Amino acid sequence: MLREYCTDLHIHTCLSPCADLDLSPREIVERAKKECLDIIAITDHNTAQNVRVVMRLGEQRGLKVIPGMEVQTREEIHLLTLFPDWPSTAAWDEEVYRHLPPVRNDPEIFGDQPVVDEEGNIVKFEERMLLNSLDLSLEEVKHRVEEHGGLTIPSHFNKGSFSLISQLGLIPEDLELEALEMSRQSKLREQMGIAATSLSIPKIISSDAHRLEDIGSAHTVFLLAEASLIELRLAFRGLEGRRITKKIDSGMTIL
Repeated sequence: MLREYCTDLHIHTCLSPCADLDLSPREIVERAKKECLDIIAITDHNTAQNVRVVMRLGEQRGLKVIPGMEVQTREEIHLLTLFPDWPSTAAWDEEVYRHLPPVRNDPEIFGDQPVVDEEGNIVKFEERMLLNSLDLSLEEVKHRVEEHGGLTIPSHFNKGSFSLISQLGLIPEDLELEALEMSRQSKLREQMGIAATSLSIPKIISSDAHRLEDIGSAHTVFLLAEASLIELRLAFRGLEGRRITKKIDSGMTIL
């Protein structure tokens, strides 16, 4: 039987240097439950080191946590990369690390990068700077993610920076994208409205949470049979009754 699932597919943990340090795995899960979310994705910048902990805590609390990552391509485009399970995510995490420049992070400038456990205790600090571009192109990232069984969604595709539109000025037709994430910036949404609505690619909206209070503030509602990446794929393709039913930004339904 199909039912609606409230879904936020773009959430950072404290490991992302631009995110608040109170975004521990336990706090993320508790906040997501408070916001009545059914599915979340953990998408730190160029790393998945905090993902498995959130998955374990989510399972305990009845929250589906899709493992993922937000990568930055050679063109400085941000992409959400989502995976069906932890092993495929771990393999992708290792591959991303090999393609991340060996530049040491400066916490005074970019912020700390803590890897934490279920209780929020710091296990270690990631020393390589995560806010950097991989030496992989947009096409290469998408191809490699698919080899790992994953799904690629361009982040905030119509935003003024780190997006398909800002970096390329268009949506490459040959990419065969399954979905696009809309920017939460209302002015840019209006400016890109004509171009965006002319696209047949399904669109979602997510919180892009860098603060605890942001989680769930923007989310997409899907009609699914269960909480899984397979079901999300079916919804993006409009198959077997699965579909996107609404997009909510700050309590308002958007197009």
